[in-house]
Amino acid sequence: MKTFAIIGCGRFGTSIARTLFEIGNEVLAVDKNPELVKSVSEYVTYAVEADVMDESALKEIGLSNFDVVIVSIGSNLEASIMATLIAKELGVSKVVAKAQSEFHGKLLAKIGADKIVFPERDMGARVAHNLTSKNILDYIELSSDFSIIEVAALSSWYDKSLADLRLRNKYGVNVIAIKDGEKVDISPDSNYIIREDNILVVIGPTEAIKQIERKAEK
Repeated sequence: MKTFAIIGCGRFGTSIARTLFEIGNEVLAVDKNPELVKSVSEYVTYAVEADVMDESALKEIGLSNFDVVIVSIGSNLEASIMATLIAKELGVSKVVAKAQSEFHGKLLAKIGADKIVFPERDMGARVAHNLTSKNILDYIELSSDFSIIEVAALSSWYDKSLADLRLRNKYGVNVIAIKDGEKVDISPDSNYIIREDNILVVIGPTEAIKQIERKAEK
């Protein structure tokens, strides 16, 4: 079991926190908004209200004890940078930070973020992780054990609901978003019907993700 701290409980952060918790990890969710903290509390191990720009507050909650810290703050550039910087200064070995732009990403890299994630840009960029497969569009390693992939819907998935595909039961992974053209559905319902042009964002154990990659190569 890995330990993850999610800083920023917006839609992206909450989706990742909830999924990591559901697949058996210890997850701490942190946000300064009490309403967001309350809404995510039932889906994670711990939920804490704290000012993410306050080093003493983050130190007090034991941020340095987590295997991976994910800074998922989007709109507040200053808070994103400060949270990332504080996490690295506290000795966190792996910090994954969400960036809203190339400039934001460069700043995060300069202050020590180990992985920069561009959810909106990467969803449309279609940078192949596995060049042998046209279906795998992007790959993000959260840790050595957990990864996220973007995968174009396989033909065997067409016109089936997420419930019918049973990806969680078969592979131990979860679909955290689906792109349909310019529209992105975060945390799609189990009744969502997969269409030919859909792109799925899937999170789960790296070995399980590799199984899906192999399936996509066929």
